[in-house]
Amino acid sequence: MQTLVDQALPARYVGRFAPSPTGPLHAGSLVAALASWLDARAHGGQWLVRIEDIDTPRCVPGADTLILQQLAACGLRPDAPPLYQSQRGGHYQAALDQLIAAHLAYPCACTRQDIERALAERGQARPRHGELVYPGTCRHGLQGRPARAWRFLTENIEQNRPPALMGRAQAAPDSIASQLLHWQDRRLGPQQQNVEEAVGDFVLKRADGLWAYQLAVVVDDGAQGITDIVRGEDLADNTARQILLQRALGLPLPRYLHTPLVLGANGEKLSKQNGASALDTTHPLQALDEAGQVLGLPAGLSARTTADWLQQAVAFWSRATKIER
Repeated sequence: MQTLVDQALPARYVGRFAPSPTGPLHAGSLVAALASWLDARAHGGQWLVRIEDIDTPRCVPGADTLILQQLAACGLRPDAPPLYQSQRGGHYQAALDQLIAAHLAYPCACTRQDIERALAERGQARPRHGELVYPGTCRHGLQGRPARAWRFLTENIEQNRPPALMGRAQAAPDSIASQLLHWQDRRLGPQQQNVEEAVGDFVLKRADGLWAYQLAVVVDDGAQGITDIVRGEDLADNTARQILLQRALGLPLPRYLHTPLVLGANGEKLSKQNGASALDTTHPLQALDEAGQVLGLPAGLSARTTADWLQQAVAFWSRATKIER
């Protein structure tokens, strides 16, 4: 099993698993859930579940209950009742107000076509993992661009939709020290990203009124006292943006560990979008064993119950993790 490197262990460890209820868990979801549970138990910490249901159009009724049942069938039970993001809009608004007051957030009236056009004019029309790097078009205010603002309001007046709200990629754009962000991932090692170049300013609240993932996850990690974030490697690219928000909001910086991904038949991350089947918990030991092998645990632990399997897995995880107290 690959050695995971710990920096100083916080006096109180709190980890979490944060699924979106867009359907049942699949094999890749179990890998992330198991890794976060094992890391919390190996550190004698608390393990929480947060239901990230802010993207309401994509949420499936009853999926949250099914997810909790799937976790329980595999012996993974949270240490506190789940937190639902759909019930926390006031907290996200307070954080957004704080960012606006600090001039770290602003309204944006750009459409995707506007962004593509602006990038094309700069010769930067290439997509980034399906995204477009935002060129900062509205960064200096809508009032200086009346034509765009008027067009936006005209197109959206019937829906009463305000502009999206963006977070600044750099709190101090002219500071060389702020341009490259460094952090340590416990599995991937030293990481760095220039958010301005790689992503640009990013959405905090969508034009349809829904809260964006980046803001909600940072606010909730801070509110729940999360010390360690263990999640799939596909989310590693979000880390720099979240660190910027943590700093801007005066929140503690958690440690990060990004786990290997389960790949589908097409070689891409296994997901609901590429046909991942629902996790079968009829034989939970088999499901745990398959997830454990992705994480580097030995195959076929000699266990007859999920409790025995998890106990042995925690022992292996503890030995592979250098714990400093």
